Amino acid sequence: MRKLIPSSIACLIFVILASEYLLAQGVTVPRTPSPAAKISQTVGISTVTVTYSRPSVKGREIWGKLVPYGWSVQGASKEAPWRAGANENTVIEFSHDATVQGKAVPAGSYGLFFVINKDNSGEVVLSKDYKSWGSFFYDASRDMLRAPIQIRDGAPAELLTYNFINLDKNSAELVLNWEKKEFPVSIKYAVDEIVLANAKDELKGPLGFSWQGYASAANYSLQNKVGLEDAGKWIDQAVAQNKSFGTLIIKSALLKEKGNNAEAEKIKSDALAIATEAELNNYGYQLLLQSQIDPAIEIFKLATERFPKSPNAWDSLGEGYAVKGDSKNAVASFKKSLGMNPPENVKANSEKFLKQLGAMK
Repeated sequence: MRKLIPSSIACLIFVILASEYLLAQGVTVPRTPSPAAKISQTVGISTVTVTYSRPSVKGREIWGKLVPYGWSVQGASKEAPWRAGANENTVIEFSHDATVQGKAVPAGSYGLFFVINKDNSGEVVLSKDYKSWGSFFYDASRDMLRAPIQIRDGAPAELLTYNFINLDKNSAELVLNWEKKEFPVSIKYAVDEIVLANAKDELKGPLGFSWQGYASAANYSLQNKVGLEDAGKWIDQAVAQNKSFGTLIIKSALLKEKGNNAEAEKIKSDALAIATEAELNNYGYQLLLQSQIDPAIEIFKLATERFPKSPNAWDSLGEGYAVKGDSKNAVASFKKSLGMNPPENVKANSEKFLKQLGAMK
């Protein structure tokens, strides 16, 4: 004879089984108590992205207790570093080959780990096993990098946080902040090399059919003094497709950079001969920003000669003289501009300078 399970017990068993099933197959819900986070930083045209979970201090003793000093056992059968967050591995991704703490790291994703010692010395560890769960499956043979770091004392941080600081053209410092500690990691990209390699790839695609692509690549090389041989070929291609002030002035500057001054001046004259008022004006201000004051004034003069009825041209010439400290010619130029019924923005600029020069109340 089969025994029947009381209905109350049967319901309880059903609830337990259903709960276990839902936990395994449930919809996505907020993660507690360590919420997920992601931060990304662009350096040049490259990116560094960190994906992590954010535990809270909650009044606990962190260093030496919750996070043991040194290469301590973390729930595994062997020594392992700290997973630099909570839950799954903290993952760091490099879009291009990078240099981390002075060591080369290929593009890709890595598990990010740290080691902290009592004296604030430490290590950063990158593991190829970036899909593992925390430190529990850490395998030292899968390390991509181990490098020393110097941990710093910092402002209190209840939630573990990653930030990028000390940004410049080629690098950034990734910093983990938690409790009152900062874990800094230097990350660098060979930006110029990456940009030029990317340009070569892009010019094999749709950009290779436009003069703008070649001109922009050549101009980057010019501004950063890199890849000048390729830049010469690129600007020739751009000029062949579009002989304009913009392409010719880049070609002139590249020739000058290579020491071919005579040809550079000839190409520059060709460029100026076909320049529009706006192009002359913009070029003059570029020279001013480069502290080439006299050459800038010459360009502004050329604009007033070619476009004598333009109040903006006279206003720009006034600015050139003002930067040089030539008050007499600056005042004359601004008054010339105001006498031509200029647009409001030009009028306001001329009046501002005249007041600064003591020529207008």
